[in-house]
Amino acid sequence: MKRLSPRQYQRQVAITMTLYVAAMLLVWPIAKAAPGLWEKAALTLVPALPMLYVIGLMAWKIAASDELEQRTHLIALGAATAITASLGLVGGLLATSGAIRLDGTVLLWVFPVIMISYAITHGLVTRRYGGGFGCDEARGRGRSRSLLLAAALLGLTALVGWWRGRMDDFSLGTLIGMAATFTVGSAWLAWRHRRRLQGED
Repeated sequence: MKRLSPRQYQRQVAITMTLYVAAMLLVWPIAKAAPGLWEKAALTLVPALPMLYVIGLMAWKIAASDELEQRTHLIALGAATAITASLGLVGGLLATSGAIRLDGTVLLWVFPVIMISYAITHGLVTRRYGGGFGCDEARGRGRSRSLLLAAALLGLTALVGWWRGRMDDFSLGTLIGMAATFTVGSAWLAWRHRRRLQGED
């Protein structure tokens, strides 16, 4: 299986995230106003297509890795799954008992929580095996930039939605929260990468 270089991977993720934001800005308002159930469902799922492609890219990247890289990726994905499932269980129990109120938009947090948990865990596992957050400086910067790009695109989506007045408060807050989470993740990865480089000097 052909391996994607870090630069090719980052470029494809950036293009796909841009398509996702375009779908959210152009298709999502139409989906909410669609009259029929099938039209609403089809239009609603359009923004999911770019994200499914990103998941496919990740699977391709992991499958084309060597055995050590696959091990670190799978440990990180397992930890991210456990963290997300635990949060989902606790949130579901609290919502069922009436302690907190949640609606379907909380599901938008599942993917970001998995990705951030995966990135942090993968960095820790890779470091345990004698590496860092990437095999070289470009890869370390690339991960931080990818999260920052995701944060900027989500922030842009929230800004346009607020400006047009087509987004309710909860959805707007969710997008802003996701953008802030990605920003913090980007800053954390950049800080860890900088510390690693300073340790090598």
